[in-house]
Amino acid sequence: MSPAQAAPPTDEERLLQLGYQPKLRRRMGEFGNFASSFSVISVLSGCMTMLAFGLKTGGPAVIIWGWIGVGGLVMFVGLALAEVTSAYPTSGALYFMAHQLGGPRWGWMTGWLNLLGLVGGICGIDYGAASFVGAFLNMQFGYSPTPAGLFGVFAAILLLHAVLNLRGVRLVSVLNGISVWWHIGGVVLIVGALAIVPTQHRDVSWVVGHFVNNTGWSNPIYVSAVGLLLAQYTFSGYDASAHMSEETTKASLSAPRGIVRSIWVSWIAGAVLLAGMLFAVQDYDGVLSSPTGVPPAQIFIDALGTTGAKVLLAVVIVAQVFCGNAETAAASRMVFAFSRDGALPGSALWSRVSERTGTPVAGVWLSLGAALVLALPSLYSATAYGAVTAVNVVGMTPAYAVPIYLRLRKGRRFKPGPWNLGRRGPVIGWIAVGWVAVVSVLVCLPQSSPVTVDTFNYAPVALAVVLLLAWAWWLKAGRSYAPPVQQSAELVELTEEVV
Repeated sequence: MSPAQAAPPTDEERLLQLGYQPKLRRRMGEFGNFASSFSVISVLSGCMTMLAFGLKTGGPAVIIWGWIGVGGLVMFVGLALAEVTSAYPTSGALYFMAHQLGGPRWGWMTGWLNLLGLVGGICGIDYGAASFVGAFLNMQFGYSPTPAGLFGVFAAILLLHAVLNLRGVRLVSVLNGISVWWHIGGVVLIVGALAIVPTQHRDVSWVVGHFVNNTGWSNPIYVSAVGLLLAQYTFSGYDASAHMSEETTKASLSAPRGIVRSIWVSWIAGAVLLAGMLFAVQDYDGVLSSPTGVPPAQIFIDALGTTGAKVLLAVVIVAQVFCGNAETAAASRMVFAFSRDGALPGSALWSRVSERTGTPVAGVWLSLGAALVLALPSLYSATAYGAVTAVNVVGMTPAYAVPIYLRLRKGRRFKPGPWNLGRRGPVIGWIAVGWVAVVSVLVCLPQSSPVTVDTFNYAPVALAVVLLLAWAWWLKAGRSYAPPVQQSAELVELTEEVV
């Protein structure tokens, strides 16, 4: 059979070509893969949790235009990352791509950033869900949860994610599919209720042009730049599609499509949701000082009354639980893949896969246990908690750019997969790398003035600590880190047979 007539390799053959024996079970289709990333992005989690930040840092104008602009730039990142994912569809995702394209040190540092970002994501998502549960309890029973009470709710949500993920990838895929429709239906319900029920709404000029600065900084350009982080924080986690590659059929096509689709669907849904929320704001200052501690809950109360607000808040909480569950699945696959290549202490344990369910059980528990530990400072200080969850942002953001940059550096030596950007690849890639560089600076800027212990942005400190720890572990154990680079004689023979 000539190369022009050759059938493309199957998923398992492609994985063998990349140097791995298949261990996980391929029970996820293209929709399920898309649903993984869409659920992790979760506009009902990110937009709602970050709304208070946006209302103080630029207000409606920056929220709306920032969402539109950032969404467009993130699309470039997603397109460029999707192209590399198609070439290397493995659970290791970003770090495996970086290793293949740049060598072991690139892979090692990218892996640690990605892993700690994923674990920080679980922590931030589930603690945010716990805060919304606290607001619901306040509305229902007048109970104001203590830090210990919120931590207890947070721990219960983590345990729920363990139970669901340990049942196997098929259940995870089904739940992610439900999550897609829950999110879309939730956005329609929330925006519809806020559009129909209230007798008064803000006008269009206010929603797209009203600027608010409660940061303490006087420069509106600086404030607007920082305000873009509402959108950027939300547009995170679409690498979940790549992490689920080894459990997805036709992964070289399904995973990159999942990344791109999750971004543009979230882009549209988030724009509708944020506009609907802003049109319904009745008392701006009252929203920011809500006794529930959650500004979106106050918007619901002011517009719909307590009963309607509780219904919508419940919709948001369920969406946040879906989001955390999908993030847990992605993080556990990263633990499995990183351990498979000897990059974690105790790798032999964390790389084990259940013969019954095909799930990396130990990886699930490690991901959730690490998230629990990261949240411990919340018992004593909200500032300290903010510092550890900053790992999510400063870890994930540069980790996206590394494989894209290395692919650009490879030039024509890069061998694309079946899903690729063709001649547009380099242009899209450089725009993506440029935007990630800008974001990496934005997440490290002071967000409030004056800068005190309570208002200090600990993101750059978190980044420095992560890189230092990763480098120290490299010096101690880097020699055991060994993702496959070249095919064995048997794999070369298999490849020739496939062709």
